[in-house]
Amino acid sequence: MSQHPEPPGDPVSLATKAMEQASSSIQTFKPLNKIHEHVQGYHFYRRAKTKDAELKAHHYCSHLKEQVRQCVIYDSDADDARLIGVEYIISADLFDKLPDDEKLFWHSHVMEVKSGVLICPLAAGVPKTIGDNAEMKYMEELIDTYGKTWHFWQVDRGDELPFGPPKLMMSIVEESQVDPKLIEARDKHYKISTAEKKKQREHLQPKRKVDPKADHWIHRDDGKTYRPEMVWGPKK
Repeated sequence: MSQHPEPPGDPVSLATKAMEQASSSIQTFKPLNKIHEHVQGYHFYRRAKTKDAELKAHHYCSHLKEQVRQCVIYDSDADDARLIGVEYIISADLFDKLPDDEKLFWHSHVMEVKSGVLICPLAAGVPKTIGDNAEMKYMEELIDTYGKTWHFWQVDRGDELPFGPPKLMMSIVEESQVDPKLIEARDKHYKISTAEKKKQREHLQPKRKVDPKADHWIHRDDGKTYRPEMVWGPKK
């Protein structure tokens, strides 16, 4: 069963399904074949100090190079999931080299990792011990990284298509920002314990403090954050 309502219009036709099957034998999908990480967490639209809509975000990531990941983001892990955004993840070393005004677009991953909110869903039949060990290695790498995330499709408000300009997304900086009911439902669905993951990760510590230019929304008291808009300008 689908994990979300069907998008508008007719379901995928038999002709389209046949074309999808045929494509796998006549085309290559090298960039997609590089994807090797599935990480699920939650993103926020606005300033992280306030309670706002939490969007479930399934990241499918590949390494562009050692210190750069690029991820496509879906609203579920079902075969009819909608592509809702992208995230670029870079090391702290690369982040340090960014201009100060660019750093304001990026968020840290420390709290997502430490809280257990960020997980790596397992395929059916994978032993828990193997999955836990692999997940821990991912978290050891991610705790000292920064992400820049854009969402294109606001499925949470019922948009039938990706309307309007992209939204700059935030990550959690406090555990209280995620609705406990969401965590409870996820734990039940994947047969995991977020509380257990948090305890398992107690030893994980970032190698350096989070740059204050990241997570810019938590340093403001005016409720403002960056937001792209469509504006008229000169032709180029």
